[in-house]
Amino acid sequence: MSRQSHEVDYKIIGHDMQMVEVELDPGETVIAEAGAMTYMEEGISFEAKMGDGSAAESGLFGKLLNAGKRAITGESLFMTHFTHNGGGKSHVAFAAPYPGSIIPVDLSTIGGELLCQKDAFLCAALGTKLDIAFTKRLGVGFFGGEGFILQRMNGDGMVFIHAGGTVIERELHGETLRVDTGCLVAFQPSIDYDIERAGNLKSMVFGGEGLFLATLKGTGKVWLQSLPFSRMADRILASAPAHGGSSKGEGSALGGIGRMIGG
Repeated sequence: MSRQSHEVDYKIIGHDMQMVEVELDPGETVIAEAGAMTYMEEGISFEAKMGDGSAAESGLFGKLLNAGKRAITGESLFMTHFTHNGGGKSHVAFAAPYPGSIIPVDLSTIGGELLCQKDAFLCAALGTKLDIAFTKRLGVGFFGGEGFILQRMNGDGMVFIHAGGTVIERELHGETLRVDTGCLVAFQPSIDYDIERAGNLKSMVFGGEGLFLATLKGTGKVWLQSLPFSRMADRILASAPAHGGSSKGEGSALGGIGRMIGG
């Protein structure tokens, strides 16, 4: 059975702040979030389009519906399509929007479908269908940390998602795994996703682990992140002098004077 998605090669570059370099043959296309591109070589052109360009999209109505779904998740209405129109091989690179790791996933090896948090998608081979998925339980919607809307990716090609900090890949075999709601990046649809209270009232209030935990059960792969962007942003905001934090002595005395003048 032939692939529906373009078959692209890739290379992950870097460690703490990674980017992915995708190799395109003539006529091949990769789709990406707007603003993710770092560099591209000769022969590659790009165009902003409404929709992911998958075969599942049909006509203007299908593209408008897909764009509306992306708007619900807070993403741009348009996606950028990068196509190699020259000869030989050429490369285009994409970087994650914050420090962390890029996870390459071949959808053909995991059943053709992946669920991930709504802002995890970075880029994918043309032919990959991007959609939204609503969690089945009301509790997940109210207390799921990242909201009740997930991204669903369908296809048989490569997709690249990004995560904060270090990535942990776990494969469950009928087991149960409890994680911080913000640390969940992606999982296979064979995994049952729910939310439960983080212990008793004292643990919920004083435990420092949040009020609720994500519960993952079943058989399949799960990807976790060690540093959710929301946690990093909260720490940065809390340490900012304008919000009650204190300057830790960054820079010289002249730097401090500059901050006083600038403030």
